Amino acid sequence: MRERVTLPIDKANRKRIAAIKASPSYAKAFEDIKFLKSDGLRPLRLQLELLKPESVLEREGVKATVVVFGSARIPEMAHASKLVETLEAKLRSKPRDNGLTERLAAARALLSKSRYYEEARRFGALVSKHFASKGVVVCTGGGPGIMEAANRGASQTGAKSVGLNITLPFEQDPNPYISPELCFQFHYFAVRKMHFLLRAKALVVFPGGYGTMDELFEALTLIQTRKFEAIPVILVGKAYWSRAVDFRFMADEGVVDAQDLKLFHIVETAEEALGILKKSMCV
Repeated sequence: MRERVTLPIDKANRKRIAAIKASPSYAKAFEDIKFLKSDGLRPLRLQLELLKPESVLEREGVKATVVVFGSARIPEMAHASKLVETLEAKLRSKPRDNGLTERLAAARALLSKSRYYEEARRFGALVSKHFASKGVVVCTGGGPGIMEAANRGASQTGAKSVGLNITLPFEQDPNPYISPELCFQFHYFAVRKMHFLLRAKALVVFPGGYGTMDELFEALTLIQTRKFEAIPVILVGKAYWSRAVDFRFMADEGVVDAQDLKLFHIVETAEEALGILKKSMCV
């Protein structure tokens, strides 16, 4: 080999070369975080958020999921009771505080629904016991409340479970019961929604608010329009769903077909939900 000849570089040129190497333009494209976060790279970021979880789930042997939706605000009964007691004590000292009165009413309503936390926990455990050996795992949005309960139930059986967390203005942390190797953080709601359905063999929906309704109706729309295969969609909590959405009224008004009311089941317990899955799921 010919010996490489290195010419001496004077002090001024060394400074110029150092400045060139320090410039953002000199950084490798895949190491330039500012470039990767630029508006022009949004299509690539969307693609990366699609590819990374898919790659990991495949590597970890996750063949299918049972997706659980529900409110992040419904805590387990002990926590709900403590919140009610705290607010009651505060209201006794400030009986004319309308804000406290409203918060106490909401806390009492959540306490009455805390039984769904336990139902979601039991459902996570039942699904894991029955399907985990077949490569089917529980999948949630990764947050607190009903999501935590379902991941917790899976964890208590020793099974893995998935959490699809997302960055929010109030910094939603992942709940502690997700399998660390199956917890993902998303920036884009759209890609997260895709991952909820890509491996889904069933959707089980507990009482919830805007986010829960968003996921439920998007799934029903995709099934209704045959953009997505028909899978079991199970709503847990007859009293809640009978008041939250008047599906019968929608059919009577002609905005959905009577047949569309058969796209979902309404049940009360984790055992009922599992019974539907055992009859309907092909894995």
